[in-house]
Amino acid sequence: MISLDIGMSRLLTVFALTFAAVLTSCQVPSSISLDSGGMADPILAAAIRIPVGLEAPTWESVKPKSNIPGWDRQIDATYFSIQTSKKVIAITFDDGPHGVNTPRLLDMLKKRKIKATFYVVGDMMKNTYAPPIMRRMVAEGHEVGNHTVTHANLSRQSDVGLRKELQVAHDMILEMTGVAPRTMRPPGGAIKNDQKKLMLKEFGYPTIMWSVDPEDWKKPGVSVVTSRLLNGVKPGGILLVHDLHKSSVDAMPATLDALLSRGYKFVTVTELIMMDESGAD
Repeated sequence: MISLDIGMSRLLTVFALTFAAVLTSCQVPSSISLDSGGMADPILAAAIRIPVGLEAPTWESVKPKSNIPGWDRQIDATYFSIQTSKKVIAITFDDGPHGVNTPRLLDMLKKRKIKATFYVVGDMMKNTYAPPIMRRMVAEGHEVGNHTVTHANLSRQSDVGLRKELQVAHDMILEMTGVAPRTMRPPGGAIKNDQKKLMLKEFGYPTIMWSVDPEDWKKPGVSVVTSRLLNGVKPGGILLVHDLHKSSVDAMPATLDALLSRGYKFVTVTELIMMDESGAD
């Protein structure tokens, strides 16, 4: 054959121009007219009207969607921390709400414009002081997570027992705040892999662990709690504290101020998960 059929030639040209446009990182005209013998080729001109550069969809818009209730991106079953290039962390408070310590803590967070995540226990929410504190958490931009009803060791629970621990606490949180919890933390971190899968599938809960544990529940002293948190913190980390204990809350002003001075930004656990870069190309 001396020459390609003109139709095939035009198709090959379309492919070459399309491929080149996709590869470029520069902004290019959204349409180009190719002149052949003094006349624009409408087929080629239409074919290369593709979004590229600033007009192209971002990678965020084409990330796979999750089939997990409440999530619009793929999520993992467990998080100890996330991978991120940003200096962000999530600070979490377990076992409340407490009638005195939690409001004090909320005052500290509000003063510093810090968002936190509270993993609350159903039995604690039964106290008469709990509803206004819970509503205040949400009103001031904090996240409320599920920490079961009785603070039970979930690894020893049947599937029926697990569902009850989570569902009752879930419903209590929703009733008091108007917002359903999106994550859970197993008391003491005791959980089995098949339970994690069940919770993710049925409740949409990823299991939230932690990257820094100051063991403040042992009440080692205010300065020790602060030191352990500051020594262990890294971008993308999840800090564990208990607002049930006065000494833990007493350690927060120095801890929070030091973290802010280091340039850390505080986000909720759900916000942190959405910033995970581990699956990015």
